[in-house]
Amino acid sequence: MRTEKYTARAHTNIALIKYWGKLDQDLIIPMNSSLSLTLDKFYTDTSVFFDSDLDQDSFILDGVRQQNTKVTHVLDLLRRFSGEKRFAVVESFNHVPSAAGLASSASAFAALSLAASKAAGLNLDRRALSRLARRGSGSATRSIYGGFVEWQQGHDDASSYAVPLEENLGWNICMIAVVINAKQKKISSRVGMQRVVSTSPYYEGWKKTAKEDLIAIKRAIKQRNLERVGMIAEENALKMHALNLSARPHFSYFEPGSLLAMKIVENLRSEGISCYYTLDAGPNVKIICAKKDTEVILSALESSFSRKDLIVAGPGPGAELIDNP
Repeated sequence: MRTEKYTARAHTNIALIKYWGKLDQDLIIPMNSSLSLTLDKFYTDTSVFFDSDLDQDSFILDGVRQQNTKVTHVLDLLRRFSGEKRFAVVESFNHVPSAAGLASSASAFAALSLAASKAAGLNLDRRALSRLARRGSGSATRSIYGGFVEWQQGHDDASSYAVPLEENLGWNICMIAVVINAKQKKISSRVGMQRVVSTSPYYEGWKKTAKEDLIAIKRAIKQRNLERVGMIAEENALKMHALNLSARPHFSYFEPGSLLAMKIVENLRSEGISCYYTLDAGPNVKIICAKKDTEVILSALESSFSRKDLIVAGPGPGAELIDNP
């Protein structure tokens, strides 16, 4: 006997103020608060139902059966909360490259949390969903919401969750994703964070300036100051990647294409175009800009990159239930 199947869609988010390091590895409590923009072009659809005929959870990603301990962990938490004893079938379709620095885990675990909680008979509010999604992937805590979202660091499971800063923006801010390499990265975010926290001599400085960056960018968002938002985000990203270069052994997510895209953005800015870059744990570059400037930026990028690898995204919505696809 199986429960009703529920399907949820959640979108990725790109952090403008990064979190890079965990205070608590098990609960995924970050070392600092962060802020992101949810995007409309990248998302995950996940369907879940529980079935008494199963003897273990089944996870299928893009048609291929997978083993994923994080998925099982989130389902175990839900079973504990709800009293549901059965195992589940989880089927996900990623409309974003996995593990390449485009936040696929954020959309994946936000969608899983919503679909699985409904299938387990729970009607969680968004704060509870944010906390649950965090237990699968830290950045997923922000993908429960649309628009600008702040993940408040907190100090334990109950106090670490995301809150919407502004969901209905009414602001033509965009991001252009430059897909340099969509393959799985060699050093996972988890491994990279742990190495930086334990070995970088600059980590305490990161925590201090990340707090200052968060205050500054929230003020700039309120003022609709694209230049300030972009510059703060760009500097914050560079500081995060500088930590990786200062770790032992050092590592970098940059590839030659990453540096080329960054240089193009800097050249455009010197010509008076307001555009700024950010990178997460991967080589792909995201360019923050106004919608009116996307064509001139795309034209400059097309001299070095294929148009199919340039994706314009706007602000996206929060996680929601959808009809089964």
